Amino acid sequence: MAELDQKPSTGGETGVMAQTSGLKGKDYIGYALGDFAGCLCFSTITTLLQKYYTDVLGLTPLFIMIMFIVARVWDAINDPIMGRIVDLRKPDKRGRYRIWMKWIAIPLAIATILVFLPGQNIVNFLGGPGGVGICIYATVTYILFGMLYTVHQIPYGSLASVVTTDEKERNKLSVFRSVGAALGSIPVLVITFIWAKNKLDEAGNPVIGENGKPITQVQHLPIIIGVAVICVLAAVLLFLAYRNNKERVVAKPKAKPEKGETAKIVKSLLKNRNFVAVCLIGLLLLAGQMFTQSFYTYLFNDLFAANWMNMVSMVCTYAPMAVLMLFAGKIVRKFGKKSFCAVGGFIAGGANLALVFLKGPIMNAPWLFLVFCFIAGCGLSVLTLEIWALATDAIDDVEVKTGSRNDGTAYSVFMFFRKLGQVVAAVAVNGALIGMAYKAGPGEVQTAETLNVMYYMATIIPAVMFALMGVVCLVLYGLNKKKTAELQVEKAKLLEAKASSGEIDIGVNATQD
Repeated sequence: MAELDQKPSTGGETGVMAQTSGLKGKDYIGYALGDFAGCLCFSTITTLLQKYYTDVLGLTPLFIMIMFIVARVWDAINDPIMGRIVDLRKPDKRGRYRIWMKWIAIPLAIATILVFLPGQNIVNFLGGPGGVGICIYATVTYILFGMLYTVHQIPYGSLASVVTTDEKERNKLSVFRSVGAALGSIPVLVITFIWAKNKLDEAGNPVIGENGKPITQVQHLPIIIGVAVICVLAAVLLFLAYRNNKERVVAKPKAKPEKGETAKIVKSLLKNRNFVAVCLIGLLLLAGQMFTQSFYTYLFNDLFAANWMNMVSMVCTYAPMAVLMLFAGKIVRKFGKKSFCAVGGFIAGGANLALVFLKGPIMNAPWLFLVFCFIAGCGLSVLTLEIWALATDAIDDVEVKTGSRNDGTAYSVFMFFRKLGQVVAAVAVNGALIGMAYKAGPGEVQTAETLNVMYYMATIIPAVMFALMGVVCLVLYGLNKKKTAELQVEKAKLLEAKASSGEIDIGVNATQD
């Protein structure tokens, strides 16, 4: 088995694997810019939207939950269509995938701004908080954002498969992508730090809630200004990402698809155990991350009355990544991605479970909550860094077993599972708010019982999600270190065969127009 730890034979420097690898630092940074930009918009939605909907627009948790589910039902139709559009588009000198970053840059930025556009004047014009007009506006703009984000994510995710065919370089791409995503999650924290101010009574004094802390009110102006700045930055970064990526494997144009071809491809994907496993991992990872990002805004503002905890908790969650990325490659080479990720899931789940039993001490010393956020972040960083490499390996496994590769369709299915994670998070967040009788609306005062339940929901739910993620990694995902190495050998043979038959072009430089 010693030969399996070595790079597959490529037939010398002119071999397929040699011509489709050899990335430099600028290639990794260029690829990372794509998710940096995407997550500037996505994290703004996941972090701010839930509380913005309840506290500014006055939408009820039940309506929000139903709206999110309806949006995901539409995604079940929209995502595979987008995947096939990407796969069937005739590649040109701009490549097949990277051009979408240029096309979507401005529309995605505008759609994100539109979601947060309504302030008090627009809300009143549309019928007041929670009215029919504002419900329609929220639904239309949220679904529009989701569709345009799909237009970015499916071709961007597919791009990794044609940037390099080398497993180690793909793993490094996954790390850089995750770092880019983490950087994209930071700017929105500034908004959470300044978006609320104390509710005042008629005498101008802060209103004190049943937890003995001041009641805060979310303000619209810092939200819309901050979102606009973030979206302009996202558009610029997408243009830069387009300019600084190269497609080294370009499949020949596909013939007109046969009737039912998309369904057959999706069926073959869902028959693959490793692909299903990585889809479930992606679902649980995003569900847990979105739940904490959304629900913590309630926890820190309503229970702890400490806006600063929003920012610090996010830093605690992502800071471990800055260190772990330096060693991730060595750890993966020693233990394999499967074992590495399983341990990460159990660490994150265990840290949240510990928080369940530490409520008493934490209420007296809130900084303890942040300590366990950091521990959970150590575990989550593993999955965040490696999830895209796991997905690429699983798609390679499908290709080797079926002889067919449809990256756009495969990533559309993977992304749909991640969107199902958004549904899980939405149901969990809004279900918890409904169960605890959360009072929606500007400046509402929550009861002590509501705040008590809020704490336990904020800790138990992510503990379950993250622990399940570790179980799926350990039990269902089958590409351990040995099998991943064997997969690379088989993939190299398949690429050589496809290149010889003219099915794919190799070494195409599509970086410049």
